Amino acid sequence: MERLWNRNYCKVMTANFLLFFAFYTLTPLLPLYLSEHFGATKDMIGLVLSGYTITTLLFRPFSGYMVDSFPRRTVLMACFGTFAVFFTGYLAASSLLLFTIVRTLHGGPFGGLTVANSTAAIDVLPSSRRTEGIAYYGLSNNLAMAIAPTIGIWIYQLTRSFEFLFWLALVVACAGWLVDATVRFPEREIVRNKSKLSLDRFFLVRGWLLGLNVVAFGFSFGVLSNYLAIYGKEVMGITGGTATYFLLCSIGLMVSRLQSGKALREGRLTRNAGGGMVISLIGYTLFVLVPNGVGYYCSALLIGLGNGHMWPAFLNMTINVAHNNQRGTANSTILISWDIGMGLGILLGGVIAEYFSYEAAFWTVVAVNATGVLTFFAATKTFFLQRNLNATVR
Repeated sequence: MERLWNRNYCKVMTANFLLFFAFYTLTPLLPLYLSEHFGATKDMIGLVLSGYTITTLLFRPFSGYMVDSFPRRTVLMACFGTFAVFFTGYLAASSLLLFTIVRTLHGGPFGGLTVANSTAAIDVLPSSRRTEGIAYYGLSNNLAMAIAPTIGIWIYQLTRSFEFLFWLALVVACAGWLVDATVRFPEREIVRNKSKLSLDRFFLVRGWLLGLNVVAFGFSFGVLSNYLAIYGKEVMGITGGTATYFLLCSIGLMVSRLQSGKALREGRLTRNAGGGMVISLIGYTLFVLVPNGVGYYCSALLIGLGNGHMWPAFLNMTINVAHNNQRGTANSTILISWDIGMGLGILLGGVIAEYFSYEAAFWTVVAVNATGVLTFFAATKTFFLQRNLNATVR
C-alpha cells in the first residue's frame, strides 16, 4: 500500500493548521470586540461579520477555476501571502466602518487560500489513499479549532488586548506561508486551452444537490460559532465556557475522524454522511432544549462527532462526482456551499436575535439542520449514487 503520511502531505496539513489557527484565534472574540470597542448592536455585529463570508463566497468559484487553470504553487502562495497581510488591517482600523471594510475584503484571500491548500493536499496524496487522506486532512482544521479559541480567549483574559491577538494571527499566518513555500508539487497538466468557459468551470453543476445540503449545515454552524459566547453568557449564565465548548467540539471532531478511517477506506461515504448528520442534529437540539451546562457541553461533543463524520463524506462525494481536471472546482463547490450557509447563519442569526431572541435563533438552527437531514435521505443519497464516477465508493 502506498504511503499516506508523505513529507509534502504533512507540510500541507501543517500549513492548513496554521491558517485555521490564525482564523479561529479571532472568531469567537470578534463579536465581543465589535460590541465593546465600537458599540455595535446585535444585528450590526451579524452584518459586519457576514461580510467576510460573503466575500469568501464570491471568490470561491474563481478560486476553483484558478487552481485548475494555473500553477498550484503560484496561486497558493499569492493567496496565503495576501491572507496574512490583511491582519495588519485590523490593527489599523480605527472605526467600525474601516473595520467592516477590512474584515469584508479579508474574505477574498481566505476563500482562495482554503481552496488552493485543500487541492494541494489532494495533489500530494497517493491515489489509493486519497479518500482516507482527505478525511485526515480535516484533522488539521479540527486541531486548530480546539486550540486556537482556547488560546485566544486565555490571552484576552490575561492581557485584555485585542491588538496582541491581531499580531499573533499575523505571525501565525506568515509561518503557514513559509511552510507551504517548501511543498513540492507533482507535475500535472494545466487545463488552459478550453475553447469556452462554462458554469461548470466555476461551480460543479453535477454536485449541486450535495452543495445544497451543505448549505443547511453551514447555516447551523454559522449561528453556533459566532453567537455561542454571547448566548452562553446572556441566556445560560456561562461566562467562561466558550473555550471549553470549542475544545469539546474539536475532540468530537477528531475522535470521529479516527473512527471513520476504516469506513472511508472501504468507501462507505453515504453511511458516514447519514450517521454524522443525525448525530449533529441531536447535538443542536440538545443545545437549545436543555439550556444548562449539561446540554451545553454534551451538545459540543455530539456536534463535533457528527460534523467529523459528515464533512469528509460530503467532500469525498463531491470530488467523486467530478472529473479529474475539476478537483479545484469540486473543492470550491463544497466550500461555496458552506460559505453560503455560514453567511446566512451569521446574518440571519443576528437579525433573529435582535428582533426575537437568541433562543429563537438557535431553534431556527434546529429547523434548518433537520431540513438538511431529511433532504439527504429523501433525495441527496440517490443523487450521488447516480452520478458517482468512482466504483470503489458508495
